Amino acid sequence: MARANPSPGAQLLRNWQRFAPLPFGKRLFSWAVGQTAPYTGSVGGVYTDVRPGYARVELADRRAVRNHLASVHAVALVNLAEMTSGVALMTALPPGVRGIVTGLSIEYVKKARGRLVCETHAHAPTAVTTSVTHDVGATITDVAGDVVARATVHWRLSPPADA
Repeated sequence: MARANPSPGAQLLRNWQRFAPLPFGKRLFSWAVGQTAPYTGSVGGVYTDVRPGYARVELADRRAVRNHLASVHAVALVNLAEMTSGVALMTALPPGVRGIVTGLSIEYVKKARGRLVCETHAHAPTAVTTSVTHDVGATITDVAGDVVARATVHWRLSPPADA
């Protein structure tokens, strides 16, 4: 059984800084995140920007993520929001703080078609001394810049094991 990384945000930032400048580096980083969280990787999103507390992921509109209405499936959209919020939040958390999703809510504004972009600005607490619920918003837009979905990802944050 794999053990959790005690400081995933720092590792994510190091990997981003290492891979992003390389040819296909953003895809490699996205693949690596998908290997760490396999279901997250199943949607095929590509991280295009990662900074402490911020992540941007693009999703290509393709058959594998479509529904019977010829638009991107609702579950692909919620997965996109979760994966974007996760990297944004993890890169903003203090060392040792752990997080797990405990709930998701999403509003579908319009049919999602074409290349989509999900952005998250995560404002993390500076210290976590007891387990808390922390909400992180994610917005998904289409190529025209229209919002197709707004999500709130509910994260349960736990203090470092030695706290």
